[in-house]
Amino acid sequence: MARRSPSSRDLGLFPSEAEIARRLSQEPGEWRAKAHVLERDGLPRIDPVMGGRYWPAVTAFWNRRYGLTTLEVSQPDGRENLNALR
Repeated sequence: MARRSPSSRDLGLFPSEAEIARRLSQEPGEWRAKAHVLERDGLPRIDPVMGGRYWPAVTAFWNRRYGLTTLEVSQPDGRENLNALR
């Protein structure tokens, strides 16, 4: 099986769900279901503006889950209204 080379988006701070699945050694279809359950335990949700999960927060989630840190990562408090900036 040939490995696909990561796109420039997958190399950034908000990788695709398929790239997150790859990094976590999961099948993309299985990851989708697992992510839904893990969000209840604090896995960062997909940011509506950026269209992906913030990767450092994802790794922080796993570090907390396995007792490697006690720091809590805050999550965005809701949908942003970018029209309010005008």
